[in-house]
Amino acid sequence: MNKKAGLVAVAVGATAIAIIGATFATEPPGVATEQNVASSTTDKPTITVYRNENCSCCKDWAEHLKESGFHVDLVVTNTMNDVKREHGVPREMQSCHTAVMDNLVIEGHVPAEDILAFQDNPVFNVEGLSVPGMVQGSPGMETGTKQDYAVIAFGANGLSSVYREYTDY
Repeated sequence: MNKKAGLVAVAVGATAIAIIGATFATEPPGVATEQNVASSTTDKPTITVYRNENCSCCKDWAEHLKESGFHVDLVVTNTMNDVKREHGVPREMQSCHTAVMDNLVIEGHVPAEDILAFQDNPVFNVEGLSVPGMVQGSPGMETGTKQDYAVIAFGANGLSSVYREYTDY
């Protein structure tokens, strides 16, 4: 091997050692540290829920998400209109709380199973899912009365369509 090739091999080897060392930092793989235990428990889908402090059904919907395997970050705010505007929720799609998961906006009492199904099979040009209004019987609104409702997919282009309907549930 000539001198130049030997230097390249040493440099590449040193880079590989540096990368491997940085990857394992202080603990070898398989050793539980606070950081890697925390990341293994966060394999759950994470959703941020914005709600007004006076709304109890928002807490109930967040609990529905937790029971369905989500990690929920609750943000209490008195500026819900600003949150909805920032995330592009059309007025006709609005409800009491707004959630964000990756690039998807969730408005109102959308069932967790619909959020997960959409994440698995996203629809082109859809920016959010909504259950407009305060529908009795939807997750977080279990009052003993059940109203038929639809989960609506909406896009920034102003178009919307029924994603899933709930009747006789």
